[in-house]
Amino acid sequence: MNIFLVLFMYASWSSVFSLAKMALEHSPPIFLTAFRMLLAAVLLLGYLALRKTSFKFSLRQWGLLGLLSLFSIYLTNAFEFWGLQHLTAAKTCFIYSLSPFFAALFSYLHFKEKMNGRKWLGMGIGFLGFIPLLAAQKGASELVTTIPFLSWPELAMVAASACTAYGWILLRLVMQTPKMGTPISPLMANGISMFIGGGIALIHSLFIDSWHPIPVEPGYVGSFMQGILFMTLISNILCYNLYGFLLKKFTATFLSFMGLLSPIFASMNSWFFLNEKPSPIIFLCTGIVSIGLWLVYSAELRQGYITAPRKIPEAETTTT
Repeated sequence: MNIFLVLFMYASWSSVFSLAKMALEHSPPIFLTAFRMLLAAVLLLGYLALRKTSFKFSLRQWGLLGLLSLFSIYLTNAFEFWGLQHLTAAKTCFIYSLSPFFAALFSYLHFKEKMNGRKWLGMGIGFLGFIPLLAAQKGASELVTTIPFLSWPELAMVAASACTAYGWILLRLVMQTPKMGTPISPLMANGISMFIGGGIALIHSLFIDSWHPIPVEPGYVGSFMQGILFMTLISNILCYNLYGFLLKKFTATFLSFMGLLSPIFASMNSWFFLNEKPSPIIFLCTGIVSIGLWLVYSAELRQGYITAPRKIPEAETTTT
């Protein structure tokens, strides 16, 4: 059942890509990050405040929340949205597929989770499964500001991939039962990090964007607000918190690797919303990637990382 929740999460998350692409046509990436995150934070923290949830945390907890805000919210989205303006969907999804490698590295550093041969084999098969898909999809965007091996937008997406993987590691650390302070639920951690990260992005936007009166093209404010609302509900409210819940059941490495299915889900969403029929090659890629996913999952099951108990709060934070 939890596997189906993972699939549902990534299927929902992939639909945000087209919404973000459309929003970026009429608004700069930093302001888009700020507005989206602050709106989500108000909704999440407002709900927790109505429930009279305690916001008293230890100094260490606030430090982790600050790092979570910086990496998972501000840097991830700033890099992602800037790179998204210049890259094709296929290239963007491929670069994001680096996140399992970053997650494996960070999980080893923080939790001593080992990468064995079975995991590496599964990841290798998963990446091989994307070669036919990438070969079949042609991008319309040209690379800009190139350096010897990668363009600046590609480097930005690599940075976004690393930051988001480290953000999930930080979220897992935040949700561990503290020796001092109030336990932090995924809802609380995401709400606070989105508020702080969104605030940093807003300050950044005030310095670099043209506010007349806001950095949105005239005549597109209504459609921008509608797109942001859908992005916020799907990504920030549903998927961010569902990811936090799933970290209780799976490791960050496995969840990141499951993100390799996102380009396939994105193609399905395009078929549903835009009537663009997917190529049969997508189903071949799905089968190959599924083999890799099974190898990674079975390896983590044998190592005990999935079934091992986590010291993570099962309920909401203590009310006062």
